[in-house]
Amino acid sequence: MELQIKKDLPTQKQAKSWQFCIGSCHASTLLRADALRILKRVHDELGIRQVRFHGTFNDDMGTLCNFPAVFGLPVGEHIIETNFYKIGVLYDNILALGMKPFVELSFMPELLAADKTRSFIYNSIHSLPESLEKWAAYIKSYLAYLFHRYGEEEVCSWFFEVWNEPDLAGTFFSGNRNGYMQFYEMTARAIKEFCPRLRVGGPATSASRWIPEFMKYCEDHDVPVDFISTHQYLGEPFLGISEETAQKTYEELQAEKEATAEAEKARIAYIKKAMETIPGDTSLLAALHIVFGGKDGTESDFDANLLPDNAKVVKKQSKGLPVYYTEWSLSSSFGARGQDMRKVAAYDVKTALAIDHLVEGSSIWCYSDIFEELHQFKEPFHGGYGLLTYTGIPKPAFYGMRMLAQSEQNRILLDETQFGEVEAAAFEGEHEKQILLIRQNTHQLDLPPEVVRISVELEHAPKRVYLQRIDEDHCNPRRVWEEMGAPNDLNKSEVEAILAASDMVDEEIAYTYENGVLETQAALGVNDLYFIRIEK
Repeated sequence: MELQIKKDLPTQKQAKSWQFCIGSCHASTLLRADALRILKRVHDELGIRQVRFHGTFNDDMGTLCNFPAVFGLPVGEHIIETNFYKIGVLYDNILALGMKPFVELSFMPELLAADKTRSFIYNSIHSLPESLEKWAAYIKSYLAYLFHRYGEEEVCSWFFEVWNEPDLAGTFFSGNRNGYMQFYEMTARAIKEFCPRLRVGGPATSASRWIPEFMKYCEDHDVPVDFISTHQYLGEPFLGISEETAQKTYEELQAEKEATAEAEKARIAYIKKAMETIPGDTSLLAALHIVFGGKDGTESDFDANLLPDNAKVVKKQSKGLPVYYTEWSLSSSFGARGQDMRKVAAYDVKTALAIDHLVEGSSIWCYSDIFEELHQFKEPFHGGYGLLTYTGIPKPAFYGMRMLAQSEQNRILLDETQFGEVEAAAFEGEHEKQILLIRQNTHQLDLPPEVVRISVELEHAPKRVYLQRIDEDHCNPRRVWEEMGAPNDLNKSEVEAILAASDMVDEEIAYTYENGVLETQAALGVNDLYFIRIEK
């Protein structure tokens, strides 16, 4: 591939909309020192400004309790206390890092829930409230607490998003689409009645769904909405929910559940029999892979342009409202080895550049492997969603986003007909001209390197030309860990050894400069990223 960058090319200022927010696990993890230490690094090095998380109102946050729940006596159910102390501590933690909370209003306190069924390891309740009026009063008391603690100006700078993925009935929401619309309406009205300046939006759906229906409902019922939020992964959704299943209504899913009860019993019996052959000292992650085949859900034929293409559609559907993709990344397939590898870095960097001016903000899912929906797996590299491991070791995706964080503000608009398997982006500012090379593929193929020959027109001879890269030998901590024998329960020295062996480093790169033209080259394997930096 021949890449020419002339000095008179047009530029466009980057929005860096990916720095808007980052995803996190459930609320109570942000009360932990280790989680905050990692989040601080994400803020400081990547420049991300907000953090979004599930379970603000989970019962482990203690926001709504009655006498028997606290004291264990079967009396005094009518004595109910509202207590947002833990939420205040959590928000204090976030603000102290220089960040703000992007508030996802979820999940349902037991004392308000119509259906008290719990899920996930942190016992979230995904039910609608038994009384929308009581829910609205609860929301207003929460907002009153926030205004008292932080003041109107601060809280009005936050975003309030109603729920998480209500289209995934049975996983994150127990109800149908119309039920969510009514729930959103009551919540949004309560927020605006409390303070019209507060920003509220939704529907926070998976896979860019429900936007036209949501907009129509809000228009028909004069429901306030300040922004549109939705999510998008390429495929392999969480817990194996197929696209076909996700499109079904809540009522259809309930009917299927009843009709297939016997088949489900047979499936569980089959899994039980398979489990009996597995030794008792097998790790939970290994058992999961044995029973369900250990398929890497990130290793599929995905359309890498799905998010940018859908963002264009959602932008049109939103009729001028700001659009935020509050969850996105390569795949929501948890436990896939590929989640720890550079293919996520290549996809996230390419996509962040592609959607930069299509959305007002986005939020990669998620910042660390401190993630407990199923379980906090003990393996330091277990295919979690995080940019960093739970011990704070950056994965390739973290380093990829750090490249973007370090990119100059003006993006040079390149002639894309030059691109082949390798794509490029270029940037220029007061101090540097930069070239970012990406050989993105949803499969991690072992193919010969693709050579890119680069010529760059410059005003003056460069002071320095150097390189940062992500490939098999650079910024690859999982490989280092596996070469150590894949130990669990890493001690401090082991963590430091992996950090030292996989840290992003500056490397000098060979080049020539003659008659105002710098020439150099690079050879990229599949999913490699090369960031060439030319100091003026």
